Amino acid sequence: MNYPFPAPHQWYQPGDLIIGGIASQVYYVFYEVSFKEHPSQNMFDVPYVVTKFYQHILALAFAVKEINKNPKSCPNITLGFHIYDSYYDARMTYRTTLDLLFKSHRFVPNYKCDTQKNLIAIIGGLSADTSFHMADTLGFYKIPQLTYGSFPQDKNYGSQVPSFYRMVPNEDHQHMGIISLLKHFGWTWVGLFTVDDNSGEHFLETLEPLLSHNGICLAFTQRIPHIARFDNLDEFHDTVLNIYVHLTDDKANAFIMYGESLIIIWLRSIIFLRDPENRQISSFKKVWIITTQIDFILTGFQRSWGLQIFQGAISFTIHSQNLPQFQEFLWGIKLYWTQGDGFFKDFWEQAFDCTFPNPSVSIEVNDMCTGEESLQSLPASLFEMSMTGHSYSIYKAVYVVAHVLQGIYLTNFKERAIGNSGILKFQDLQPWQLHHFLHDISFNNSAGETVSFTDKREMRGGFDIMNMVTFPNKSFIQLKIGSVNPYALDGKEFIIHEDKIMWPKGFKQVVPVSVCNDYCHPGNRKKKKEGQKFCCYDCVPCPEGKISNQKDMDNCFRCPEDQYANKNKNGCIPNLITFLSYKEPLGIGLTSVAVLCSLITILVLGTFIKHKDTPIVKANNRDLTYALLIALLLCFLSSFLFIGHPGKMTCLLRQPTFGIIFFVAVSCVLAKTITVVAAFMATKPGSTMRKWVGKRLSNSIVLSGSLIQVSICTGWLMTSPPFPDLDMNSVAEETILQCNEGSVTMFYCVLGYMGLLAIASFIVAFAARKLPDSFNEAKFITFSMLLFCSVWLSFVPTYLSTKGKSMVVVEIFSILSSSAGLLGCIFAPKCYIIVLKPELNNREQLIRRKM
Repeated sequence: MNYPFPAPHQWYQPGDLIIGGIASQVYYVFYEVSFKEHPSQNMFDVPYVVTKFYQHILALAFAVKEINKNPKSCPNITLGFHIYDSYYDARMTYRTTLDLLFKSHRFVPNYKCDTQKNLIAIIGGLSADTSFHMADTLGFYKIPQLTYGSFPQDKNYGSQVPSFYRMVPNEDHQHMGIISLLKHFGWTWVGLFTVDDNSGEHFLETLEPLLSHNGICLAFTQRIPHIARFDNLDEFHDTVLNIYVHLTDDKANAFIMYGESLIIIWLRSIIFLRDPENRQISSFKKVWIITTQIDFILTGFQRSWGLQIFQGAISFTIHSQNLPQFQEFLWGIKLYWTQGDGFFKDFWEQAFDCTFPNPSVSIEVNDMCTGEESLQSLPASLFEMSMTGHSYSIYKAVYVVAHVLQGIYLTNFKERAIGNSGILKFQDLQPWQLHHFLHDISFNNSAGETVSFTDKREMRGGFDIMNMVTFPNKSFIQLKIGSVNPYALDGKEFIIHEDKIMWPKGFKQVVPVSVCNDYCHPGNRKKKKEGQKFCCYDCVPCPEGKISNQKDMDNCFRCPEDQYANKNKNGCIPNLITFLSYKEPLGIGLTSVAVLCSLITILVLGTFIKHKDTPIVKANNRDLTYALLIALLLCFLSSFLFIGHPGKMTCLLRQPTFGIIFFVAVSCVLAKTITVVAAFMATKPGSTMRKWVGKRLSNSIVLSGSLIQVSICTGWLMTSPPFPDLDMNSVAEETILQCNEGSVTMFYCVLGYMGLLAIASFIVAFAARKLPDSFNEAKFITFSMLLFCSVWLSFVPTYLSTKGKSMVVVEIFSILSSSAGLLGCIFAPKCYIIVLKPELNNREQLIRRKM
């Protein structure tokens, strides 16, 4: 489609060196309406000035004026500027770029004469397309281009075009700021409105993986045309309908908006079409997250609508400082001051909705512009009195050029001082010669901030996070609530002051929720819904033994070994530390049995000592009887090592003491049995056993067998001794304080050796049970050994199958029962005769029983 454009608007101020600029001040809305009655098409082109962007021009003019008034900034030279309009059109951008380069009184491309302007640098443009179209031409001539818009890096204008400089930080920092913001508030289900162009596609391709990596999903992605076109009403209607459907999404309460400022006009127009009376504005419950390139603008015909729909919006803006001198500069702008400003008339008429008188047209207009209107009376959607981020970037760009020129001047001064004839004169200065100084530029501006470029020719710094607060008079202010600065100290790269945020009125100052479904509470885990994005999930309880102590956990986990899951599965409770205590019923019972058996053993020992000269005591080796009773007493007392808090010493002594004492007891039983057999065999004529009958045989059996057991226990204690230990796995909800045996092999060697001796005693006693002797103990020993072996053979599987303090109980029970069995089976019959039947305990009765 071909359509005529007016001549480029321009603002001209002369100077020794010229800074060029291209501003996107005007855009055109094209209506192409087809009528069935008329085959011809009617075209209407309606120009609108984006009045808010006029501040960009004023920021450049203010910076140049401030530098020219300062004698220290650029000595002996005066800066001037030319500003052209790009009309948001590629053709006009190329034309105005060439105008900046070559046009003086007439346009002759690639030709300059001495009388023409001396262009030193170009600032612009605001949009990505405008900036890159300019770079196509400027790159050939290596003229420094300082762009002030925030848009993605383009591979063609990065390292390949060394004259391309960015006055704003890298857009990647803004991406990470958005991610940090969403994570801070827990917004995992968000919508995205993006402009339908290359920069919008780049933003989507960059942001979507970051969102996914951080557990955030896009509820929808709505592309919005760069400029509204009405030549295809069906397509326009579908776009409007889709946008409105997304705006009414119940789950997605946070919307990311990326593009340029015209997208605000799009969305505001759609809301107006659906709700002309603005009845739903106050209840509109959405949080807008606005990217850096977007300003809150309204055109003249929209000024009555207001921007209440964006109440509470959170926007990322280029970091800026409010300069009081700039506000004074704006207050002083009047009609007479703007001579040479081709933008002023359009701006003023659009901003104040008035018309300047035109002598060539005799039409009476009600609202005439006087030129005395006040800029500060305009709402912020039309013009802001405080310096915006883009204006601040332009302001810094002018100062960057000024400092480069100052650096060149100082370099020339030094060269002149040393008598170097190769001095560069300013009238001979070429734009490409600025690059050497631009790369290393670093200075503090009037606001006290350091201005310098990175290796990628991008301005160092970050972004401000602003919160929009609207007022009933359709104006608004933006309050700073945080910042994104990758160059800040650790932990301060992202700062947000949540208490300062004014949320949309529908949320009643409660932090909005923007998730696909309700959070999974602690005690549950997320389970993905089939066929949906990972942000949409069901909540299922944690399995037994596992917990989740935070909301929205992907997996449940087990508690540490010394803790267990509580009933709600949302926390861990420390295990109860348990051991066989003297205070619990089982401990009291076992202690009582051990004490009682010990007292009985002492009583039996006392009885035998008292009746030591009686035949029944003397008949079966009195010394072995005493040794056996003392060993049994120690067996009963050794059970106390297994009760109570396991300590280092008790664990060290417990099993070896038990093993040695029990072995002594069993060896005494074996010695008594062998003594009976030896005595019977010695009575036979010519027997060689006579010399073994007596204490010599019994002592040898007890000492030799016990010495082997002591050697085993000593080796155990030297190689891998028992020690106190915590068992956290055997019993749920309990930590068992126990003695670790150290070497299980040595433990079972002790038991095995003792078992072999017990079996040998049983076999010998069983063989001697019918020998003719009135006081033959073999039959009693046989029964006692049968009981002893039964107890300890059943001990092993029972011990291995139990856990916790039950293992200790099994061992104590085995000790007490086997010891009591020996005491009862061997000594109960003798005590019965000694105490209750003393008439049987005499020599005559013994001989009579033999007869």
